[in-house]
Amino acid sequence: MEIRRMQEGDLEQVVALEKAIFSEPWSRKGFEETYQKKENCYLVVEEGGEILAYCGFWSVLDEADICNVAVRRDARRRGLAKAMLKELMEEGRKLGVTAFTLEVRVGNMPAIALYRKLGFESAGVRPGFYTKPKEDALIMWKMQKG
Repeated sequence: MEIRRMQEGDLEQVVALEKAIFSEPWSRKGFEETYQKKENCYLVVEEGGEILAYCGFWSVLDEADICNVAVRRDARRRGLAKAMLKELMEEGRKLGVTAFTLEVRVGNMPAIALYRKLGFESAGVRPGFYTKPKEDALIMWKMQKG
């Protein structure tokens, strides 16, 4: 298993995984427009030539918004998300990021538990943030030393 930066050759698998997991998936164009920007960081977990997971952040100054955290259903419960997010935050630290934020569905208890283990704290709720199905988002933040 390898955690590495997303590359153009990964996009077909990433987009397919995005469509399989999310009710409102990003398009290929959405990934193309974001993954290569110097202020953003997108990682994939690859094993045997297959993308099992991916995540990314968009940064502005010293803050980063984590988005697109996805793990293939048949690869869950192996610690991939935890390892990938730790690496993502380390990449952010190298870019000077000292605060990370994310939104998660209030009903996604496994993800919320993982984010808490990684040091994220609840900071509020965005009512009706998600659609298909409609659900509130829990806003979480993690501060880290630079």
